[in-house]
Amino acid sequence: MDRLSQMATFVKAVELGSFSAAADDLNMSPQLVGKQVKMLEQHLGVSLLNRTTRRQSLTDFGRTFYQRAKMILADMHAAESLAAEARGVPSGRLRINAPVTFGIHALSPRLLEYMVKYPQVSLDLTLSNELVDLVDGGYDAVFRIGVLQDSGLKAIPLVPYQLVLCAAPSYLERWPPIKTPWDLQQHECLGFGYSDGRSSWSFDGPEGRIDVPITSRLTINQGDPLLAAAVAGLGVILQPLELVGEALRNGTLVRLLGQYSVPASPLHILYTPDRRMTPKLRSFLDFSVVAFGARGK
Repeated sequence: MDRLSQMATFVKAVELGSFSAAADDLNMSPQLVGKQVKMLEQHLGVSLLNRTTRRQSLTDFGRTFYQRAKMILADMHAAESLAAEARGVPSGRLRINAPVTFGIHALSPRLLEYMVKYPQVSLDLTLSNELVDLVDGGYDAVFRIGVLQDSGLKAIPLVPYQLVLCAAPSYLERWPPIKTPWDLQQHECLGFGYSDGRSSWSFDGPEGRIDVPITSRLTINQGDPLLAAAVAGLGVILQPLELVGEALRNGTLVRLLGQYSVPASPLHILYTPDRRMTPKLRSFLDFSVVAFGARGK
């Protein structure tokens, strides 16, 4: 009989208090339980249990060995579970965090593909523009826009997040033409509350990088109400293409300064490097690379 089987029988006998109870639980005879424990004692060369006709108790060494044996069996179970997961299909609950605009207009429309492909996975998606803590928040993965800080997290780069400068025709009719980025200093610029661009907007053009200071009478910390304000003619916005794309297509917003490009913001999906790479997490990371690793996919 193998040593692990003997250890498991011994641990069960200790936990249940008798050979007969362990035998019932393990679906074997009490005699076989006793035989396995005795063989383990013979192998170790020391007694593990004090036995009488009425009761059993652990010896001093048996008490120490019991704790170690429990840890060994737990480690073996964990190793077997890991192997089973590696062979298995993605299943269980995934907790994901993403910025609001990206989550609503880019991520959410693609989630149907993932959930159809992996029907045994449940998704718990939280949208927030706050910089959440992946570990403390209990997330499996988070999407981040912007330059990453040194956090010790594992980061997979995705296609950079593209911003677009635009305004409503009704606004442009009332205000002077916008021919260069510097003209924006004379305009109502609608500010985004969670961004480095609250005080200046950057553009790349024939003369190189331009950083234009802007002032905002209206600042909103969510993209959708900012879009509504721009469509209503309240000012110029600099927002993601995913947010303003439909308004540009139907003409309620007009793209500005086409000869200039707005520096794209880095986009990553992050997870902890010491987190066990379960099939469900691997499947979502792979999905994210396919969905957001190249435009047009």
